[in-house]
Amino acid sequence: MSSPDGDSIPEPAAGNLYPGDAGELPLETRRALVHLLAGPSLEARRHPKLWPVLVRDEIVIRRHLAELFLDLVMDADQKVAFTRQADVGEIDSPMLLRRSPLTFLDSILLLYLRQCLTQADTKGERAVVSVDEIQEHLSVYQAAASTDRAGFAKRVHASIEKMKKSNMLQKIRASEDRFEVSPTLKLLFSAEEIQALTKLFDRMAAGEAIAVPSSEAPDEETE
Repeated sequence: MSSPDGDSIPEPAAGNLYPGDAGELPLETRRALVHLLAGPSLEARRHPKLWPVLVRDEIVIRRHLAELFLDLVMDADQKVAFTRQADVGEIDSPMLLRRSPLTFLDSILLLYLRQCLTQADTKGERAVVSVDEIQEHLSVYQAAASTDRAGFAKRVHASIEKMKKSNMLQKIRASEDRFEVSPTLKLLFSAEEIQALTKLFDRMAAGEAIAVPSSEAPDEETE
């Protein structure tokens, strides 16, 4: 076999997937690894072929992610997983993943979606929300976020689009304005964080002037 410039390309060795392949992982394991790196998450319901592979090869996948200074966050009960930058302490390591800052409305929306998951769990249902429900919930924070109604509506729309892009909101087939909330959110907010944020935002909704702590979006993408 020859390359376009005439150089010889070695044939795939036994067990290799393509000419020049120096990898050792099986094809399906590589696919699961690449999906985790591409993000934002791997879920059993949405990726029924990849999830069993991740469960089977969790140790080896964790090892390969660690080579890139990444952690695997995995919940076997919720059947969701994603990657995040490892806490490497004082080590000067490159950042493979980039994070997007959360706006005030992004934070409010994430908390609302997390609460929807909790309520759905108690009923044994899937967490489904509509655009109208989101807009109604966020409207009580308009005074804290903006006095411009048109500008506020645009910011709400931008927050919804950000959640869709990060797969926190997953489109329901045959519906343009209803979405399922991703169970990945359960791994991003602890019970203590939910309680603290709820109290903070309730005070803001009541008109109390409070500085909002800076935060970052949960969706991480490779650069």
